Amino acid sequence: METIGIIGAGVMGIGVAHNYALEGYNVILIDIDRKALEEAERQIHSNVRLYSMYNRELGKSSPDEVLNNITFTTDLEKLENVTYVIENITEDWDKKKKLYSAALYNICSSTCIIAANTSCISISKIASLIQYPENVIGTHYMNPVPLKPSVEVIKGYHTSETTIKRTVELLASINKKAIIINDFPGFVSNRISHLFMNEAAFVVQDQVADPRAVDAIFKECYGHKMGPLETADLIGIDTVVDSLDVLYESFQDTKFRCCPLLRMMVDQGRLGKKSGEGFYNYSIKKVSNLRR
Repeated sequence: METIGIIGAGVMGIGVAHNYALEGYNVILIDIDRKALEEAERQIHSNVRLYSMYNRELGKSSPDEVLNNITFTTDLEKLENVTYVIENITEDWDKKKKLYSAALYNICSSTCIIAANTSCISISKIASLIQYPENVIGTHYMNPVPLKPSVEVIKGYHTSETTIKRTVELLASINKKAIIINDFPGFVSNRISHLFMNEAAFVVQDQVADPRAVDAIFKECYGHKMGPLETADLIGIDTVVDSLDVLYESFQDTKFRCCPLLRMMVDQGRLGKKSGEGFYNYSIKKVSNLRR
């Protein structure tokens, strides 16, 4: 099994690391925050048992066996000999620009594929930051990663057929189907889903309905597994806001104007499941005002 480098130990990075380690890959999980890495280790240990309740196959390895396949580190230099990297940092162009142009540009080899697990930022724009743009591809995993059977795969303007082929094969090795699309900000999933989440927040802000009623309509009338506000809590309210800002900046279309309620929730530290409170109260831990 090749070694997979994963950058970012947030919600998505945790899920991606878990999934690859479960399938026997050696994983290097990198984050600048040592506490985030400690939380990632704890979360993966817990999730191995949790997800096995939904799918028996996900319990084929014990938590300790999965964690033994993961190296937790703050050192980006460990990516020097890695052949495949999955980047999951926050949806902030300045941070991505710094990571790619100042770090990955000098560390990754000419044959290393870099898969951006971005929500909305153009893959071609990201690829412009490194010297081998043909090696950059978008792999938009859905949360929770181990439970989702498919991945939205985005080919940038320069993405090579070799990069696409290797990505499709890699996803197949962890039992995921690649749905390949072309590059444009927001792609398919988030360009549409964020309209739902944003307008649902406006409905709550305007006191048309409370969050439970909004989500109930989507689940009980439309047959969705989750409502848009439950989805926003799962993704992270701060991530939703960042993504809407990217979409608004990219299209200059007022339909992507972020609902003020969402910004207020971020200021209040109500980031969703990861903080313990969002549109719903999860009673996991004390709400923090720090964005992650």
